[in-house]
Amino acid sequence: MVRCHLARMMGEHKMNIADVARETGLNRNTVTLLYKETAQRIELDALDKLCKLFQCEVSDLLEYLPDSTE
Repeated sequence: MVRCHLARMMGEHKMNIADVARETGLNRNTVTLLYKETAQRIELDALDKLCKLFQCEVSDLLEYLPDSTE
């Protein structure tokens, strides 16, 4: 399973979905899906914009956790 830590990072920077969408130029729906961890995929361009905004690495935004059945 891949976890997205966008919600945590937004909280640390005191930003809401509208702030992130405005600052990155990403569609509000894209930010919402990542925030709620319901996104099925993410474009590399979106990752690039989020990493620039939060001045972080991809590994700070996304984390791989093996399924408990593996």
